[in-house]
Amino acid sequence: MSKGEETRSHVLREALALASEVGLEGVSIGKLAERVGLSKSGLFAHFDSKESLQVQILAEAIARFADMVVAPAIKKPRGEPRVRALFENWLKWAVADFMPGGCIFIAAAVELDDKPGPARDLLVGSQRDWLEVLAEAARIAIREGHFRSNLDVGQFAHEAYSIAYGHHFVSRLLREPKALQRTRKGFDRLIDDARASSGASA
Repeated sequence: MSKGEETRSHVLREALALASEVGLEGVSIGKLAERVGLSKSGLFAHFDSKESLQVQILAEAIARFADMVVAPAIKKPRGEPRVRALFENWLKWAVADFMPGGCIFIAAAVELDDKPGPARDLLVGSQRDWLEVLAEAARIAIREGHFRSNLDVGQFAHEAYSIAYGHHFVSRLLREPKALQRTRKGFDRLIDDARASSGASA
């Protein structure tokens, strides 16, 4: 890795940490330059605008999410074990030490839901991709005989997504001590309904 690449990687790590605390809009070139010990002109050599910086912060987060959540789960056995690994890794992601303010995707969603542009497009695309990863994991579980054949995998992905993001608010905002316990209980119930042996209908 070249010196320039190392600097850029360091800046993005710091930018991601800062954005988790103050939001994407709160990460200015000036504030980030001060945090990493570079001049504003030095940062502009890597990011020519605030919008470009926001896109790169999200791209860094997406790459880290793939490395931390998806890649380890893919190594698990196909079917229910992989589905569970995806969910458990996702819960760990939300408390990763490189995001001291919590999940950057939630912070970005609040800021970008009504703000068209490349940052919103990237965030939306990443979340749609993640929903499809969850749905595909459920499809594989059906093929493996772990989940029932008439399972609506889109609904399964939607509910898993809602449970995990609901957990973020209950644990971080409400500081509910039983949040993790209740989240896992909710996900277990979702898995029980999806299992081939549950006898439930779609």
